[in-house]
Amino acid sequence: MDQQSIQYLKANPKLATFVRYNPVWYRYLSREPERIKEMEREAKIFYGKTLPQQISTLNDRIQMISMLTEVAKAMKD
Repeated sequence: MDQQSIQYLKANPKLATFVRYNPVWYRYLSREPERIKEMEREAKIFYGKTLPQQISTLNDRIQMISMLTEVAKAMKD
């Protein structure tokens, strides 16, 4: 892997962790360092940082809160 890619991964520990969990990216970045943007997109998916994933997580939390309030109302009665 070239020095620029190594420095970039050192500056971004989450991406370095992603590469450790997905070692195929060592090979991709060694052969084509310009694929670093593609690796960032894959890391966002891996960590659940894409907009659809965040909306889904928020929706799940709202449903949980709604369910808990329903249970609290039922317990009160």
